[in-house]
Amino acid sequence: MQNPLLTREITKRPEQVKLQGRILFLTEDPELIRRQLAGEDLPWDTKNPANNPKLRDDISTDEITPAHYCFYFDETLGEIPYLGLKCGTETPIKRGDVKRGGFVAAVSGKRRGKGSSREQSPYAELCAGIQLVIAENIERIYKQNCQNLGVLTSTDFSLIDKVRSGEEIPLSVFTKGEDEITRQVIEYGGLFPFNVARMQGKVKLPPITTKKRPMTLAEKIFAKHMVADHNTVGVEAVKPGDTGFTRTDLRFSHEYVTPMAAIFYEQLVGKETPVNDASSIMFFRDHLTFLDEVMSEEKKKMGLLDLAGQLKLKQEAFAKSQGIKLHGELKDRKGSEGICHSIVAESYALPGQVNVGSDSHTPHVGAVGCIAFGIGTTDVFNSWITKDVRVKVPESVKIVIKGKRKANVTAKDFILAILALDYVRSGQALAKVMEYAGEAIEELGVDERATMTNMAAEIGGFTGIVAPDKKVVEFLVERRGMDRKKAESLLDDLKSDPDAEYAKVIELNAADITPMVATPGDPGNGKFIRELNTPVPVEIAYGGTCTAGKNEDMDMYALVLKNALQQGKKIAESVKFYIQFGSQSTREYCLKQGYVDIFQKAGAIIIEPSCGACINAGPGVSTRPEQVVISAQNRNFPGRSGPGQMYLASPLTVAATAVAGYIVEYDPQHERELVGA
Repeated sequence: MQNPLLTREITKRPEQVKLQGRILFLTEDPELIRRQLAGEDLPWDTKNPANNPKLRDDISTDEITPAHYCFYFDETLGEIPYLGLKCGTETPIKRGDVKRGGFVAAVSGKRRGKGSSREQSPYAELCAGIQLVIAENIERIYKQNCQNLGVLTSTDFSLIDKVRSGEEIPLSVFTKGEDEITRQVIEYGGLFPFNVARMQGKVKLPPITTKKRPMTLAEKIFAKHMVADHNTVGVEAVKPGDTGFTRTDLRFSHEYVTPMAAIFYEQLVGKETPVNDASSIMFFRDHLTFLDEVMSEEKKKMGLLDLAGQLKLKQEAFAKSQGIKLHGELKDRKGSEGICHSIVAESYALPGQVNVGSDSHTPHVGAVGCIAFGIGTTDVFNSWITKDVRVKVPESVKIVIKGKRKANVTAKDFILAILALDYVRSGQALAKVMEYAGEAIEELGVDERATMTNMAAEIGGFTGIVAPDKKVVEFLVERRGMDRKKAESLLDDLKSDPDAEYAKVIELNAADITPMVATPGDPGNGKFIRELNTPVPVEIAYGGTCTAGKNEDMDMYALVLKNALQQGKKIAESVKFYIQFGSQSTREYCLKQGYVDIFQKAGAIIIEPSCGACINAGPGVSTRPEQVVISAQNRNFPGRSGPGQMYLASPLTVAATAVAGYIVEYDPQHERELVGA
């Protein structure tokens, strides 16, 4: 496999960087954006930032490359960047504007590149001519994707003056403060050339020399998986900041990412070259199963539906040629076998493993006590060569939720409360492990814990994890039929040491948390329902996705709807309530429990597994800007699930709202009524 790469010529970038072109300032003011696109260069005072227009914060990858344009997996993406960028109520950037504008750098505010791990975003920027991204802080996966592709990143706004003056900038400016491996990735112009140089012996991995020390759960797992000298795996200990490559137990990707990774692999490695250990790689067809039902006629005429179909075909062909397991579409009805995260949690992930996936919500399976994190396309295809991925051991944040939760409070309410904390909203949790603990977390089942670990992605964390315990053992025995003693043996030493070090310890009291919503625009806009000033009528209620399509989520939808039926109520006439299974296993569970009958009698619309509405690709999406949606999914970024106003909430709240017709708390103490806002 490595022979053709061993003889390939690989060189480093020049030591001086000269960026020739314009700078695009992504401001909150749409008129300023339009003026730049028309040819005006905005003045910018780097010494007195208060004099400058306000830059957009929280630019998500959904705004850089809206989901329906990610069907492209070639340089056509260069026409796409920032098409979803929201400035007030406007989206001022049109197709091809950035590429025509001659921009070489793009500047924004806090938390650049949050959300989805899609590498299409920095690739679109690169293909449009953007070679440098400057922001106050940058999300981990997006930044790593930029580095992997050769796009330079910085938080140093003084570079604006240097670019504008045509001054040469030392490459060391972009490598300063980076770990040894990241420095070399930047110097070689991307991850693939670095890995080729690594195979050729031109670069060496810095040895991890950390001596035995108290470690967090995440650090213990990394210590056992870090690649040491002579390709042996495992070191005595690690500490935050240690860098290297971690050997993976499982690698997976879905149809949004596999085709682009496959193209990279075939072009750069070779069609005939087998991947490294196909048995530990999995593909999923889970994102676009219902796309045809919601795509507009305008987009269909643009050929986007046909293009999306090519993603499926390319993934199928590559899986077949490489002998890789593909969890695909159903043969007897429309739908998929399940969402990647749901299936990995139900059938594959084990305590103590390292799993990587082409999706920012890969931390979902941290609920069983493993390290799981999202990676971009370049990381995916490189892992097919090496079976490892680069890692800088992250700091951990311990979030302790004490006491007993209220009966109508769920894991979703916990995570919305965490997302609203200043520590998270200010970006201080970026790239850190979220370790959840405390009596209220221990009381949660594995499915509910998965909601917490899944939405570590919205925090901007590296991953989320819960120390495995007897509930994980029960999960493995009941869901997988695993021998109990074998399941128990997997838990050995999988807990943080009492004196382990954390970047931050956050303590919350479960009794202080009541049902919450995140108001439209960002998952961090958390608010207690009882603090909503006026009733909020809704037109669409949606229960599903990886975050809220699990067995325990279905228990909650069924509980509320069963109570409603007992009171002679159904779903409000003004509301469409969609319930979508996360996997076929969950569908079978609902049939066995009699939930499907309850859902149908109450008037819910039942959908087979798929990511669907969460990525604007299935029933449950909004179609008008004024349309109000309440959803149990994980994100409500502008435009992610249609143009409407989306509130995020727990399965209990979503179902109760569907019955009431407006946002309400579910009150289990008085099952005869729903308590309004």
